[in-house]
Amino acid sequence: MEEDFSTFHSLCYSLLLPPCLVFLVLSTKFLLRKRKQGKINDLPPSPFALPIIGHLYLLKQPVHRTLHSLSKKHGPIFSLKLGSRLAVVISSPSAVEECFTKNDIVLANRPHFLSGQYLNYNNTTMGTVEYGEHWRNLRRISALEIFSPSRLTSLFSIRREEVMVLVRRLHSTVSMNGNYARVELRPMLLDLTSNIVLRMVAGKRYYGEDVKEIEEARVFREIMEEFFAYIAMTNVGDLIPMLQWVDFTGHLKKLDRLRKKMDVFLQGLIDEHRDDRDRNSTTMINRFLALQEEQPEYYTDEIIKGHVLVLLLGGTETAATSMEWALANLLNHPDVLGKAKAEVDARVGDRLIEESDFAKLHYLQSIISENLRLCPVTPLIPPHMPSSDCTIGGYHVPAGTIIFVNAWSLHRDPSLWDDPESFKPERFESGSGFDACKFIPFGMGRRSCPGDGLANRVMTLTLGSLIQCFEWERVGEDKIDMAEKTAMTMFKVEPLELMCRARPILDMLLS
Repeated sequence: MEEDFSTFHSLCYSLLLPPCLVFLVLSTKFLLRKRKQGKINDLPPSPFALPIIGHLYLLKQPVHRTLHSLSKKHGPIFSLKLGSRLAVVISSPSAVEECFTKNDIVLANRPHFLSGQYLNYNNTTMGTVEYGEHWRNLRRISALEIFSPSRLTSLFSIRREEVMVLVRRLHSTVSMNGNYARVELRPMLLDLTSNIVLRMVAGKRYYGEDVKEIEEARVFREIMEEFFAYIAMTNVGDLIPMLQWVDFTGHLKKLDRLRKKMDVFLQGLIDEHRDDRDRNSTTMINRFLALQEEQPEYYTDEIIKGHVLVLLLGGTETAATSMEWALANLLNHPDVLGKAKAEVDARVGDRLIEESDFAKLHYLQSIISENLRLCPVTPLIPPHMPSSDCTIGGYHVPAGTIIFVNAWSLHRDPSLWDDPESFKPERFESGSGFDACKFIPFGMGRRSCPGDGLANRVMTLTLGSLIQCFEWERVGEDKIDMAEKTAMTMFKVEPLELMCRARPILDMLLS
């Protein structure tokens, strides 16, 4: 009897299980679909999207201004479909604070693109690698070997020497007859920043006086120019997966050629240090080679090359571009330039400016901050990507979304800044402009730019020296054209040309 009941129970179970499973599966799918639909409805508002390409048709240059205009229509948090990829654009201080406090760890990843695979050693560099132990280790080494205050102070002589090379170079250009001479500053500023970072990282300089590695310098400049040009191009395959491996424009072939050229150049720097460790004992490459001896499996040449690449890229273009914007702003506001000159003359006197003077040069520091506010070199801070679903400003943001923070828009928000379109360094003299989430030229959170301290020191010393040693005028009566374009950085469409002549103090200082 018990056996018969068991058989009957098994029969009923076998007959009823398939319909129950079907019902369970269908119910689950229905609930998940409803839940997903609810989350889609909870996404930030969005403009009209076209099939396949989504909102790509809207992204016109300069991109930060286009996104600013869209935020006026759709709110300070809105979403875009970039092909098949979802992006969320943020220009609200409260949302920025939420991103980099409550959601800081969740948003600590970077979206991966094919350019990173080709040019950033398969996305293993500090700027592109996923958040985790490897990233923390690279960040720690950067802080210890380059960016800590004590390390920056110990390397002051490099910055001072390279700024003096720039001053002497300008002096030789304008000292022929004592009149104003026309100069284009961007190439000189790039030489300056390149030399500073190269000496810190690799113990050598490529530009200016007593330079021997002419061919090596040419290759380095080519690599920098090609990198920033290629990284600014959108690879359609990153956004529309079906086209990922169809290289219509030959873009991927160019990336591969540049990858090989970069690798040869960077490997040469490492091998040179490996062959002559004593001569380069204080460089960052040398420190990496010492770590490689202790942990050869982890500190491979590829890891070292990737880190050197990030430092060379991050420390040259951005600082030079920012100083070009600063000089353009100063020449468009001669009253500000005059006030800065009076401060430097009064506080420094008849000797060359040094970093120990910075604490006394409050107005010069305010000029640099106001320039970073009005003309942030990275108007869209490098994109973040949530590792899991999160909420920003009450909206649902799925994992894998590309998060753009529009620093340019935030810096010109009239609810945050008085007369935001005007160049007014005085707004920073009280220190109120440094409120978190209001002023973010170097980003925010754990993946903010670690080189802000170095950048500020380079810009303060360079601009202070140029103001102290030279008279500056515009080429004509018209104001300097401030039209900009966004690539990886925001740069002037028209390179800056100025009229320059030496001040009487310069001859005495150089003698």
